[in-house]
Amino acid sequence: MSTVLAKTYYAKAISDSSDSGSTKSGLSPSDSVLEVPTLGAPVAKDKPSFWRRPKHELDSIATQPSVFDDPATLEQYRPPPEWENAHRFNPSARWTWREEYRIVRKIDLLIMIWAFIMFFSLDLDRSNISQANTDNFLNDLGLTTNDFNLGNTLFKLSFLIAELPSQLISKRVGPDIWIPSQMVLWSFVSLGQFWLTGRASFLATRCLLGFMQGGFIPDVILYLSYFYTKSELPLRLAWFWVSNYLAEIVGAFIATGLLKLRGVGGKAGWRYLFLIEGGLTLVIGIASFFMMPPSPTQTKAWFRPKGWFTEREETIIVNRVLRDDPSKSNMHNRQGLSVKMIWNILKDWRMWPIYALGIVFMVPVTPPQTYLTLSLRNLGYTTTQANLLSIPSKFLGMVLLLIFCYLSEIIDSRVVSTALLQIWALPLLIALYTFDQNTSPWVYFAVVTLITGFPYVHPVQVAWASTNSAGVGTRTVSASIYNMFVQAGGIISANIYRDDDKPLYKRGNRVLIAICVMNMFLYLFVYCFYKGINKRRDKIWNSWSAKEQQEYLEKTEDQGNARMNFRFAY
Repeated sequence: MSTVLAKTYYAKAISDSSDSGSTKSGLSPSDSVLEVPTLGAPVAKDKPSFWRRPKHELDSIATQPSVFDDPATLEQYRPPPEWENAHRFNPSARWTWREEYRIVRKIDLLIMIWAFIMFFSLDLDRSNISQANTDNFLNDLGLTTNDFNLGNTLFKLSFLIAELPSQLISKRVGPDIWIPSQMVLWSFVSLGQFWLTGRASFLATRCLLGFMQGGFIPDVILYLSYFYTKSELPLRLAWFWVSNYLAEIVGAFIATGLLKLRGVGGKAGWRYLFLIEGGLTLVIGIASFFMMPPSPTQTKAWFRPKGWFTEREETIIVNRVLRDDPSKSNMHNRQGLSVKMIWNILKDWRMWPIYALGIVFMVPVTPPQTYLTLSLRNLGYTTTQANLLSIPSKFLGMVLLLIFCYLSEIIDSRVVSTALLQIWALPLLIALYTFDQNTSPWVYFAVVTLITGFPYVHPVQVAWASTNSAGVGTRTVSASIYNMFVQAGGIISANIYRDDDKPLYKRGNRVLIAICVMNMFLYLFVYCFYKGINKRRDKIWNSWSAKEQQEYLEKTEDQGNARMNFRFAY
């Protein structure tokens, strides 16, 4: 998102009133934008680098121009007094690049790393079903491939259903309370899988895990947006999702050891896998109650009497985030959403193209990824070999995730960087479709590894949806809706490979190829859609005089991304 600054109207009005000896519009010379303290050079003028951030003189002003520098727009965007950080808002506050770099590093250390750890535990519990599959899990419980598909479908459906309610609860009680509560709840379900007895208990735990984990990711993203600017968040989300891959890599090694416990106490190895990894999540969940302050200005607690940030640091965090996105102050972090607000957000047709991408963009690569370890077992590899052979694809995916997220910021194009996933997958899916029973297992392994090691562009699209949602309330609901569509895509994916189509899944791979081609055209449509809206708004906004722009800002009933001075990212 970008909020286009209005033409400077007040300065001109003041000059005119001085010449005529009158005071037009009740303005005084003290309101002149010429008296705004010195601002830093706009970072947009710096050419981005893949390997290093733009160079700045460390002791030069880092404060960026914003709507708060013009008295006219200052009052339009001034944070309400009930906002939790309002006491640290200061439009005259200035800071240096040295201070900004230091405070961002501090936020990374205290906030981002713990978010990484929490997501790591989520993925450990979410992905260990794949490792359990290599230890005769289906046969032990008398399950078929279709039962496994149904379990995955119910998990994703429950995850989907829980998304919006979870976000609404989080918005009401605060993510610092709700996120740790979620973790404790699902950890009991996860470790409870130790006592699975058959199809009914398997499906029940899949549903419960989905309900407990649903909403976790958009909750954390909303929480991180309290601390980071829109240019910083996508790269942090890239590292946030690295924990996904790291959990699967570490999980594969853990599983290699724990699955060897088969026979201990007369129990299967996969039972110990669920028990121990669920217990780890329980510990992290309890610790999260103490590691998640409600906001940048609310880090003090009985166990942390001095807090994490000084008053100066709090001022910098609050004002740099607001200057980047003034809409972040329009709701308190304990303020719920009304039914009317939710309905208005659901009706926002400008977000629908991103939701449409959410349901289909991952479908071409998800079935091969889900069935990787099971396919390797079907090809004759042992349990240990299947788990270890899944690691190269995880490592490749982790590297490509970071590369493509950085690429998104460098080329400043969300569509191009995310559509590359489809270009990556298409030739590999075609190759997979040509394989037969005589294909070498190692050739099959190489191609499937490349498919499942795809560039994971989901963080870019999550940040994209957040960027195009103006306001905390809109961002709260749109993040849930987007993730609901992603989970719906997961339900589709879980039912493409069927039991009567194994082991090569020829019919399923034809479907994946067709969806991949369709996605390329969908990305082209989304690009034209947002570019067209921005072009139309630019034409109208630039045709208005400074006075007309100011009158629009004062009188318009347009909200969020419907405002004429809002520009969409694409």
